[in-house]
Amino acid sequence: MTELSKLTIEDEAALERLSAASAGMVARTCAWSDINTGSWNIDGLNSFSGVLADAFAELDGNVRLDDAPGFETIGSSGKIEMIHTAPILRVSSRPSAPVQVVLTGHYDTVFPKGTFEGVKDLGDGRLNGPGLADMKGGLCVMLEALKTFEAGPFRDRLGYQIVVTPDEEIGNHASSAALTEAARSGAHVGMTYEPAMDTGAMSGGRKGSAVFDIVLHGKAAHAGRAKEEGRSAIEAAAELVVGLEGLNGQRDGVTVNVGAIEGGSAVNIVPDLAVVRFGARAPDAEAAAWTMSAVARLFERAKSRPGISGHLHGGFYRPPKPRNAAQQAIFDAVHATGRAIGLDLEFVDTGGVCEGNNIFAAGVPNVDTLGVRGGRIHSSEEFVVVDSFAERATLSALLLNRLADGRLDGPRIKALMEN
Repeated sequence: MTELSKLTIEDEAALERLSAASAGMVARTCAWSDINTGSWNIDGLNSFSGVLADAFAELDGNVRLDDAPGFETIGSSGKIEMIHTAPILRVSSRPSAPVQVVLTGHYDTVFPKGTFEGVKDLGDGRLNGPGLADMKGGLCVMLEALKTFEAGPFRDRLGYQIVVTPDEEIGNHASSAALTEAARSGAHVGMTYEPAMDTGAMSGGRKGSAVFDIVLHGKAAHAGRAKEEGRSAIEAAAELVVGLEGLNGQRDGVTVNVGAIEGGSAVNIVPDLAVVRFGARAPDAEAAAWTMSAVARLFERAKSRPGISGHLHGGFYRPPKPRNAAQQAIFDAVHATGRAIGLDLEFVDTGGVCEGNNIFAAGVPNVDTLGVRGGRIHSSEEFVVVDSFAERATLSALLLNRLADGRLDGPRIKALMEN
């Protein structure tokens, strides 16, 4: 890995170019932050998708906006509803090059329109604003790193597929097929632009994530005159919730969290509907299978109550992304490359999930926190560290240089996934 830690003339040129581009990256990210792209703000997402397509047209690639397919969700009525979101940005460049990379990110945020707006200077080199870190700053880093790489001498040796999604914060249900297709189009490694921690630490292994909705039906009745004729769906749901939460601590690394119970109406009516919404995390495939089995068992127990019926919707939409030989090899390569610009990068296992899980599940090793340094994401205190724009864009540009010139052997790392 010593060659990865050395700066070449091409690396020096990239470093100089991206240092000069830092202010522009910050300004662009702030402007993008001012456009609300909450996951359910379809008008905002549609508007921003065109802005994003224009920006990525600066690359030497074929840029397109693909309509995302609809996906199913469970409404408060307990019935399946079809949801549609905004376009998926796709960019393809040099598909015949000997080394191929898949780069991913998202342009939605967790903030509904009107809930968190405006960019503020916090001082101490930090800015506060919606999506600055997660992950409009990361998209700017991706774009500038690719532009810098394409200005260098190795461009013909490396091709790429880019997928930027409108629905990562709600599970990539509409865009998962596009992520899989891009990863399986010959990619040797993956690069995803979720934010790094403010300390610079990056994500190592990731758990898998599941989302479930369990719909329970009972029988309505007058709670005063004929309580005994009713069958309470909420009572069945309450027992189910206790069982679900009781799964915590039963299997190492598995967590279950019930987020909401919906149903019922007036207190003088026995409730005939309840919807239980919950999530689960599991560190590996075996733990995920155990979780699925445990959930199914509790669901069957709920349905076994007299007069109760129902259905279960959901599962592990993002499989686990554990460390393996291929993942460790790419982490080691990124660490060595970081040393070339004075970084001592640490990889920390986390319970969080992202599109890196999807890319891994498609058979491609990847590093998924190549974005800006920041913190307090998913809150109104979200911030980004200003000097991390040039730092992280340079790290990516150097990784691309090394993949193209062979110092970082992408095909060899990919082969480790297959062994």
